Amino acid sequence: MKAAVMREPLAPFSIEEVAISKPGPREVLVRVKAAGVCHSDVHFWSGAFPVQTPVVLGHESAGVVEQVGAMVSHVKPGDHVISILSPFCGTCEYCLTGHMSVCHTMNGDQFQRGEDDAARLSIAGAPIKQYLQLSSFAEQILVHENTLCKIDKEMPMDRACLIGCGVVTGVGSVFHSAKVEPGSTVAVIGCGGVGLSTINGAAIAGASRIIAIDLADEKLELAKTFGATDVVNPSNGDPIGQVQELTGGGVHYSFEAIGLKQTAEQAVAMLRPRGLATIIGMIAPGVNIEVPGIGFMVQEKRLQGALMGSNRFRIDFPRLITLYQQGRLHLDALVSDRIGLDGLTQAMQNLHDNKATVARQVIAFD
Repeated sequence: MKAAVMREPLAPFSIEEVAISKPGPREVLVRVKAAGVCHSDVHFWSGAFPVQTPVVLGHESAGVVEQVGAMVSHVKPGDHVISILSPFCGTCEYCLTGHMSVCHTMNGDQFQRGEDDAARLSIAGAPIKQYLQLSSFAEQILVHENTLCKIDKEMPMDRACLIGCGVVTGVGSVFHSAKVEPGSTVAVIGCGGVGLSTINGAAIAGASRIIAIDLADEKLELAKTFGATDVVNPSNGDPIGQVQELTGGGVHYSFEAIGLKQTAEQAVAMLRPRGLATIIGMIAPGVNIEVPGIGFMVQEKRLQGALMGSNRFRIDFPRLITLYQQGRLHLDALVSDRIGLDGLTQAMQNLHDNKATVARQVIAFD
């Protein structure tokens, strides 16, 4: 198959012939139809997060099942599926208590092939790293069945793929992690793909006021399409003060969707008493957040993290598709560009440079 191979940080991707193995007993071979280009991929491409090279990046994909292993029960050839980077084992403490997104198998230990089995991916006989047990910037993926969710065949693939990471991360953080109440106030810091999905989720949840915060006016205008009732540009003054003025003392819920120390601390500062801040963005290893400890006691402020929207993806994905089909989940507006595999380097550079007009760029393999 053809795949986009990363050989060193910030270098252009090379489109190469990569061998992919046959499915093991619980593995599924999927023909990728569409893959979203996520900012999480940029963190690894830029070197901010370590990754072994050569590697095929990508983790936000949708496609059609081609082959299944002998023990696979969830899907069959011809099924349309969405992948996720947080698979589940179904037997650990976290799965059994309904917290599948933090299942220990997310690290891949349960889904690695045995030492006697061939690597899933290789170039000229030499094994290469499979990124997040997915490697979606390729014509095919070979994954454990618990990485996949079967979906409605009428769902367009170039929008379905977005549900597998950015959308479930944003909307799921609203529904599951924070449990936003109808009529409450919400602030979302960062209006990229995940932030816009968070805003969309808050609107669906019935928040009365949704404040979008970003340095780019173009993104703030786009945020209104997803349900933002107010916008704040920190270039015009302290964002904490602006949020407090708009809400009469702070929001009930804040979401940080960038992954920076400063914005994570701002997310806590803009809360009203009893408010809840949820950190969605990927904060780099070694970076610590500093917030006034007295606020947790005197004002009962709360701070939490959320991984992949605290999802139960085989339940969530079909529900999100229904919301899209009802016109409530705005996936069409989320797609800013459709590209081929050879356009990946520029797409990643757009995100690395924080290009204001980019929400989600999608690789359409057809």
